[in-house]
Amino acid sequence: MRSLLLRSLPFVFSLAAATGILFSPSRADAANTVVLKYRFLRESVSVPELTTFAETGEISPALRAYLAMAGRKPEDLRKTLTQEVKVNALILDRVLNNQIGELVLGQVSDVVHTPGNGANIQSLRGAVMSSALPDNQITLIEILENYPTSEVHVEGDRLAEVFGKLKRLGQGLPNLSDLIRLGQ
Repeated sequence: MRSLLLRSLPFVFSLAAATGILFSPSRADAANTVVLKYRFLRESVSVPELTTFAETGEISPALRAYLAMAGRKPEDLRKTLTQEVKVNALILDRVLNNQIGELVLGQVSDVVHTPGNGANIQSLRGAVMSSALPDNQITLIEILENYPTSEVHVEGDRLAEVFGKLKRLGQGLPNLSDLIRLGQ
């Protein structure tokens, strides 16, 4: 019996490793590129490049030049990308899956959207929830990192507007949760 068990161990370890690979969350389905648009200008920026800028302030020469052409200050973009909105992820999930949430997601998806403008609300809902679940807060950089298409388009002129909508949604969650409870 013991020799059978010892011979089975490689199979068990292989099965465990394969299961971990198949069912672990992967970044392969997350955005790789952000197409940042200001007025008539467009620039493709890799998500790691934008994340490094958001986290450290280190900006690539290409992004610096693009923001200068667009008449934007790098520190303003960085602040918008990293401002945190505290949320309760469980309540947020309920809110984003009702009419109020659909309305907010629809407005935000005018600014942060898929390349072909298809399934914007669903994509955005997934990115917001992926951002909120680990720590009950969301930032725009996390939403971009978690966006479920390889490319995400961002209307840069309206990014502050998006942050404002997310902040108001986050601040309104306790009151909205009472409404949801009453509606059941």
